[in-house]
Amino acid sequence: MNTNLQTRPDLLLFLSLIAAILLTPVLDHGNWVRLALAAVTFIPVVLSIVRLSQIKGWLWPSVLLALGNVIFVVGGDTFRNRTLTGIRWLFLAAFFALTAAVLFSYLRSSRSVARAELYTAVNIYLLLGLLWATIYLAIDAFSPGSIRMGSATADRQTELLYFSLVTLSTVGYGDIVPLSGMARIVTALEGVTGVLYVAITVALLVGRFRSESESSD
Repeated sequence: MNTNLQTRPDLLLFLSLIAAILLTPVLDHGNWVRLALAAVTFIPVVLSIVRLSQIKGWLWPSVLLALGNVIFVVGGDTFRNRTLTGIRWLFLAAFFALTAAVLFSYLRSSRSVARAELYTAVNIYLLLGLLWATIYLAIDAFSPGSIRMGSATADRQTELLYFSLVTLSTVGYGDIVPLSGMARIVTALEGVTGVLYVAITVALLVGRFRSESESSD
């Protein structure tokens, strides 16, 4: 029972991240529907805060970043200002970066390989995808034209989330192209991060599993 209670926040966070990713192309149409998208995107934020509250010292930094994001969401939508919208995405990027870093530190210091750790490893990977998507959205807000979309009428949040995920997995179809120097460097860093994260995490989990097996023997 105790194991299930420990696993539940990680499982809920995983499901919310998957739901946010899958629903983005469905809800990224029109101003009113995008409000629903913002709500769906905020669910993983709330669950991330719940998860970070279980790790000492990280509750209030995550709450402050989430509140900053909410304030600039309202400001950007009210005044239709690109700068406010860009700051909104930067706050959300900082939140995802903090969450991914803290969860990776937890995973690295964990002494066992259970379902909670596996969910945590997957959650970090998905959070990295969302992190870079928000960075691309911020770049696009501050410097329009820095990233060439596949279509001029494309839904930008959907397109840049897709671009982030295929870049993180190093697939790189080439249908979306970073044009500015900043966008290119950020894209390259995401590709490197995706490769290193998988390699380091697999090594950590396999090493931990082998240690457990040797201890049990």
